Amino acid sequence: MQPERQLSEVRFLTVAEVASIMRVSKMTVYRLVHGGELPAVRVGRSFRVPEDAVHAYLSSSFVDTA
Repeated sequence: MQPERQLSEVRFLTVAEVASIMRVSKMTVYRLVHGGELPAVRVGRSFRVPEDAVHAYLSSSFVDTA
């Protein structure tokens, strides 16, 4: 997430939405959040993950298999 970006421009995703995008279980997303690999904001008892953070995580996780 770019620091100069306004908070109102940030799109936050639920854990379920992140799990759907990444094609993993919600528990996997919770592990990534609690492990510090995926930044999140706590809203009440739930978490919201910035959409940019999901894309950055996926981009950095690509493995060259050739």
